[in-house]
Amino acid sequence: MESDSKNIPWNEIIKKEARGTNDADLGKIQEVGSDSILTKKGIINTKLFDIPKDLVESYEDDIVYFKLTEEEAINSYMRKEEEGEEDSFMDQSEITTRDENNDLSPASNSIDGNKNKEIVIPLMAEELVVTKKELEDEITITKEPVRETKTEQVQLIHEEIEIERRPINNLSNSSEDASTLISEDIHPVESKTEIKIPLKREEAEVTKRPYVKEELVIRKKPITETRQITEEVTYEQVSEPNNSK
Repeated sequence: MESDSKNIPWNEIIKKEARGTNDADLGKIQEVGSDSILTKKGIINTKLFDIPKDLVESYEDDIVYFKLTEEEAINSYMRKEEEGEEDSFMDQSEITTRDENNDLSPASNSIDGNKNKEIVIPLMAEELVVTKKELEDEITITKEPVRETKTEQVQLIHEEIEIERRPINNLSNSSEDASTLISEDIHPVESKTEIKIPLKREEAEVTKRPYVKEELVIRKKPITETRQITEEVTYEQVSEPNNSK
């Protein structure tokens, strides 16, 4: 709601509804002057209000709100009928007629007096006024894990033993050489003996490292579409009387 009358779009409030305190009906805005606003209430028994601009309180939902009651508007700001000023609408309690020269006069009961006279009856109608308001929808994009099995090839190295037998030749030919090869502390084993030889090998170690596979870029763009708005409206019509007897 606008709270500062300086922010009122004066050029847009013509034909908008005017309301007072306690939602009092002050008619529709007809003119916006430099210091005052002219409103018009009713079709029959029309009232014109010339209300100062500084009494505007707010403008909301195509309605201009004033800081005064209907009684205050009638007592202080209702225009009095000036001499020669006439309402363009008909009071049903007193039918007025208009001749070809657009002069208003009370209806005459004589047939000759009604020649070239017109009776003005206003016919009302409704029109569709379509406005737009902005709403906000929401879409959801979901990320979920997908599991798949991948196979990679890797070369692993391991050690194996290879046994080679080499005979020691010519030990008998030289007792001196044999004595140098065989120590007094070396002698055949007396029982089953195990000799452990370390063998090295490689083993695969699997770790998982995250990385950015691709990017999903989301853009918003305006799309204009034309829609048909269908609504029932009401208008007035008259049925012509059957004058034949």
